[in-house]
Amino acid sequence: MKEKLRLLKLLADETRLEILNILLREDSYVEKIACELSLTPATICYHLKKLESAGVVNCSRSQFYIIYSLNREIFDKPLFELIKKDSPAVDSEEKYKTEVLSHFFKFGKLTQIPTQRKKREIVLAEIAKSFETGRHYSENEVNKIIHRFHDDHCTIRREMIACGIMARENEIYWLT
Repeated sequence: MKEKLRLLKLLADETRLEILNILLREDSYVEKIACELSLTPATICYHLKKLESAGVVNCSRSQFYIIYSLNREIFDKPLFELIKKDSPAVDSEEKYKTEVLSHFFKFGKLTQIPTQRKKREIVLAEIAKSFETGRHYSENEVNKIIHRFHDDHCTIRREMIACGIMARENEIYWLT
């Protein structure tokens, strides 16, 4: 992200943008660019070195001149590629789930049943991890497992069925 920020800051300069516009038309050298922009070659050299260090321009020797050209790969990318984070940062959904769980669970116990549906589903899904997939449970077994998390096992059991986390038929429960 720091490299991208550096590039954006680098492009936020009028002289550099003018240089890039010249290089967009054709490859060029310091003296020619300086003449076209009515600036000193030293000034143009300064800006080109910054652009080159960021990979925005490339340079190559041709007889007595160093020819600068635009690195078109950078500019062929959509803007969103330039601003999105590269690193696989913590998924915002996972981060949200972690925050919800840390807020509602203390020492492995559910402190309260969330009123917001999304938060409630996250909490119920966490409790559901205590059940085995494919196994059938009696109502008493379900109550015992839920009771490890919260005293109101009836409400939680009902909510797990309502959210589609568990199914029930003839007092037999299983994960869906």
